Amino acid sequence: MKVILKEDVKSLGKKGDIVNVSDGYARNKLIPGKLAVEATKSNLNDLKLTKRHEEKVAAQNLEAAKALAEELKDKSVEIPVKCGDGGKVFGSVSSKEIVKAVKEQLKIEIDKKKLVLPEAIKSLGYHEVTLKIHPKVSAIIRVHAVEE
Repeated sequence: MKVILKEDVKSLGKKGDIVNVSDGYARNKLIPGKLAVEATKSNLNDLKLTKRHEEKVAAQNLEAAKALAEELKDKSVEIPVKCGDGGKVFGSVSSKEIVKAVKEQLKIEIDKKKLVLPEAIKSLGYHEVTLKIHPKVSAIIRVHAVEE
């Protein structure tokens, strides 16, 4: 029997796959467990429409990510940090502080989980921080750490 998987099933396939399984497995496990539906013409058509919609949404998300990356391209944010004698920074600049500065200075909302800090910012000056906006798109934000 051919079924369309509604969820990922280990050792069988991923969501949206059309797989051929035994009748008993489909009727006793997959369909009652709402893991799959029978591959009828109407269900196949629904699957095709759903995939087309998902592709359209994914393309829109990619375009929005590219636009945000272009907007952030040559921008920088200034973050004041406490310093001691000789310009030695107390602590470091966190991703939370960077997100707050971007929101206040550039009026752009970003998620702190998408910031990639290769190492903690523990010195004054300009530092480049990568922002993973989308799996295919990343942007660079210049962070200027200045003495408070």
